[in-house]
Amino acid sequence: MNKGKDTILLVQRAKDALGTAAYLIANQTESSYSIETEIIDEQTKFGRLVEYGNTSESFEVTAYGQTGDAGQKAILDAIKNKEQLKVWEVNTNKNAAGKYDANFAYTIVESVEKSGSTDGFEELSTTLQVIGQTQAGELDTADVPDAVIEFALYGFEKPGEFTGEYGKDHKGTVTP
Repeated sequence: MNKGKDTILLVQRAKDALGTAAYLIANQTESSYSIETEIIDEQTKFGRLVEYGNTSESFEVTAYGQTGDAGQKAILDAIKNKEQLKVWEVNTNKNAAGKYDANFAYTIVESVEKSGSTDGFEELSTTLQVIGQTQAGELDTADVPDAVIEFALYGFEKPGEFTGEYGKDHKGTVTP
């Protein structure tokens, strides 16, 4: 069974140089993918004709605002500069081949909303409209580094291996 926390979105500006890594959107709280098809519905003297029309796809993502986050900055830059954004929707559970199932799309940023309440964190919400259609594929572990998958997790530590608070000033490995 898939859990929502097992799906993350990675983004990259379409104009980024070859070899540039995609960015994880920090502090993602929700994401969704939607596909819709218009229906052509006409009446004739012999009855109703119904056929598929145009199909549209979109991604929506909500995240808590993070100053300096490259993923959130890529989204804001794309809408401000009217640039395309590449998006990967990645299942963080490896498949039978040891890879990550993913959907890829070129998108344009339809909207970005920042909201801040007095009793919570600032939220950033965005809608990304797919150009053409999404493409299913797989990403290798080299394409999705462990640091991305384990972004909000930490592993086992031996006594004295690290110092500092997690998420703040957590530093280094001591070499014997």
